[in-house]
Amino acid sequence: MVEEIKKLKKEKNAIILAHYYVNGDIQDVADYVGDSFYLSKVAAKNDADMIVFAGVSFMGESAKILSPDKKVCMAEETADCPMAHMVTVDEINKVRSQYDDLAVVCYINSTAEIKTASDVCVTSANAVNIVKKLPQKNIYFIPDKNLGHYVSLQVPEKNFIFCEGFCPIHNDVTTDMVKRAKEAHPNAKFAVHPECRPEILEIADFIGSTSGIIKFCQETDADEVIIGTVTGVYHQILKAVPDKKLIGLEPELRCKNMGKITLENVRDALKFEEGEMFVDDEVRTKSLIPLDKMLELG
Repeated sequence: MVEEIKKLKKEKNAIILAHYYVNGDIQDVADYVGDSFYLSKVAAKNDADMIVFAGVSFMGESAKILSPDKKVCMAEETADCPMAHMVTVDEINKVRSQYDDLAVVCYINSTAEIKTASDVCVTSANAVNIVKKLPQKNIYFIPDKNLGHYVSLQVPEKNFIFCEGFCPIHNDVTTDMVKRAKEAHPNAKFAVHPECRPEILEIADFIGSTSGIIKFCQETDADEVIIGTVTGVYHQILKAVPDKKLIGLEPELRCKNMGKITLENVRDALKFEEGEMFVDDEVRTKSLIPLDKMLELG
């Protein structure tokens, strides 16, 4: 199947983009593996005729918005991100009516519709940097309250308003889970994603995006690292530093939606051009504004 995928990619001038959270065999056949921000940049700047996205739906939407002339196909159409739907345009409009000098800062983990009502998109990798550059005093951070809270601590000069969205996987991490891992591995460092709750971030040795966690594992002197994010990231860490011991939290942090994606899905998306992503022209035009702003500032 891997050889068939390679052949199809060549025939169709296609590339495969894979998020860190998908299974390792898919990461291995991908042309580019990364977090949302990195993959967004790749989608905008490559010369392929076709993109197969091994990720969740908002990622495919972003790729199509940034590359409207390319065919974008999702490897698994049903792979979605619950957090992407945890804020509404009505909620955004309500906050806009309540605050002057407001910027709506939209985590890229959101639908195209929500992006149309936003001023700038961010990822966990660039959110702090971008918010610091915004001229507005008031920041409505959507949809992830946990990431928003983390950013607010790094940019105390701004006034933050949050919605109630969250990543179900990261939000379920508890201090007891971390305590058990630390007790079993007292010399390990704890690296965590900022989508986790504030009390988890307080006990972390490192807080960062998925790509940031990978870099931390490469650079730390610690032989053991407790990983506070989705286990799919282990694949790239162990490629870079195979001698490190990675400690997972219990219960295991797995993204069910990313886990739906199989190598066969990727092959079929290439072969039959299944799961093509379409974005309405008006939606694309409006949502391109905050995405372009992210690429400009990030």
